[in-house]
Amino acid sequence: MATLCTFCLRGEGHRLTSRANPQTFAASTVAGMQQPSHIRVEFPHRTAKSSMRNPYDVLGVAKGASEADIKKAYRKLAKDFHPDRNKNDVKAKDRFSEANSAYEILGDAEKRKQFDRGEIDADGKPRATGFEGFGGGRGGGFDFEGMARSRQGGMGGGMAGGMGEDIFSHIFGEAFRAGGAGPGGQRGTPKGDDVAAELAVTLEQVASEEKLRLYLPTGREVDVVIPRGMVDGQTIRLRGLGQSAGPRGEPGDALLTIRIRPHPRFTVDGSDLRTTVDVALEDAVLGGTIRVPTLTGAVEMRIPSMTSSGRTFRLRGKGLPRKDGSAGDLFATTAIVLPEGEDAALMEFARSRRGAKPA
Repeated sequence: MATLCTFCLRGEGHRLTSRANPQTFAASTVAGMQQPSHIRVEFPHRTAKSSMRNPYDVLGVAKGASEADIKKAYRKLAKDFHPDRNKNDVKAKDRFSEANSAYEILGDAEKRKQFDRGEIDADGKPRATGFEGFGGGRGGGFDFEGMARSRQGGMGGGMAGGMGEDIFSHIFGEAFRAGGAGPGGQRGTPKGDDVAAELAVTLEQVASEEKLRLYLPTGREVDVVIPRGMVDGQTIRLRGLGQSAGPRGEPGDALLTIRIRPHPRFTVDGSDLRTTVDVALEDAVLGGTIRVPTLTGAVEMRIPSMTSSGRTFRLRGKGLPRKDGSAGDLFATTAIVLPEGEDAALMEFARSRRGAKPA
């Protein structure tokens, strides 16, 4: 008759702690078992702990802070701890990286909501509720029946050093073979250093989401597309594009700072743009249609009669792209331009207007 053995890792007798030797744990757990035809291991529901601090604490803002306050706090930290200003300060580099990661969460409206609801952690990763995908799904077990059959010929008295070790190595990784979780073992996967890079872009490239070639300090060349909603001085993390940590390690990240080049015609105000447009005197007096430049080409705009210099008109959706898929606006301010050279009729009109004014 087949024997069904169930190990529950949350039991006091088999609790795995950071001080326990994994090989001893595996051997003691499986020692003395009768030869099974089916082994099922059940796992408790656990919540993964993020290595990052709470992003609100990192940026020094309250949970109810506005988008503008979050952006202001991030830009101040990014300026203070930028690698270019702190080339020999390792702590500043870490603070810069931490601030950037925090803004990746709080600077994105959807990710911020997910974090506030507890759906993702401070690293932006989904919060784990247990070991998924093992046998029966959430909270299920792992079926080792095939493994048991493949070991039937060699179980006997050597099982504790053979199949038992293989079982727990399969569950918890090769660290069990090397005693990685026990004293003297290696903790965690080594990670390579992050690298910093800058990319200067034009407003036209930001608006069109153009693909750009980036040369990293590591010697790699990659194509990047500027994400929607980027602001000048903001840093984005390119995961896995930093320094290598060897064949068994995890590569670092590339921290890419975006610099928006000054534009001869437009100034940036968040996702909005501002410009000045010349208006002929006759159009200002009589009203009419004028052409206004935008990042995607000139458009026509009607102005009313008796339009003065300094009057501002809004062109909706002609600004920079936002994260939510919409676009900012373009604000065009009029500047009345007089005709070049002398205009006899205009001069005579001006004289008559001046003479008609009461003394």
